Amino acid sequence: MSAPRIASMSGPKIAPRIALISATPTAVAPAVAGLAEEFPAAEPWNLLDDRLLTDAPRHGPLPSALVDRMGRLIGHALSGGADGVLLTCSLYGSLVEAVDTPVPLLAPDTAAFERAFTSGFGRVLVLASFEAAMRDSVTRFSAAATAAGSATEPLGVVAPDALDAARREDTAALSDALRDACLPHLATADAVLLTQYSLAPAAATLSTALGVPVVSGPQAAAAALRSALTGRPL
Repeated sequence: MSAPRIASMSGPKIAPRIALISATPTAVAPAVAGLAEEFPAAEPWNLLDDRLLTDAPRHGPLPSALVDRMGRLIGHALSGGADGVLLTCSLYGSLVEAVDTPVPLLAPDTAAFERAFTSGFGRVLVLASFEAAMRDSVTRFSAAATAAGSATEPLGVVAPDALDAARREDTAALSDALRDACLPHLATADAVLLTQYSLAPAAATLSTALGVPVVSGPQAAAAALRSALTGRPL
């Protein structure tokens, strides 16, 4: 892993450049906000391919053409001097295990998974706005829990009305859609995990409405990048 870019001792310190690779415009602002809150010294660099999500199949694995396309975006980030790379689309999160990079490369929700494990939750609602994202996140959550020796169980929940609300940037409608999807399952859950960055703007409102903690990816990922690049604890 290469060290963050630092200028000479006589010159100014260069901010770590974090490439935020997004598959939808609605993920950009939450990712940037997460960095501003948890890693304000970082310089966000947004890379957007707004067809990565719409071109993905509703069911089944990602086709090799889309895997290669994301790989080229990661390569572009590295050749452009990124000190860290964050994929903001949960549907592409599994790709980080197949790519070898000299800088930290994070899936959107890996750090959020770890927060759920360390918080001691028994069962977490893994909430998404469409089926494929939910299934991918539940699969990776379960694998991560096994690797971490955590007993936390995921329960996948889909809030289909949240997709359009996020695209409209209607936070009130987004929160209502997420709340309504969670309520039938809340009696057996200790917390909610938002799988998509586009859902993050509703995290605080949703937590208040449900009365349980809501774990969101952008802040957790930004804190993990800060720790990886500066050595500061999470």
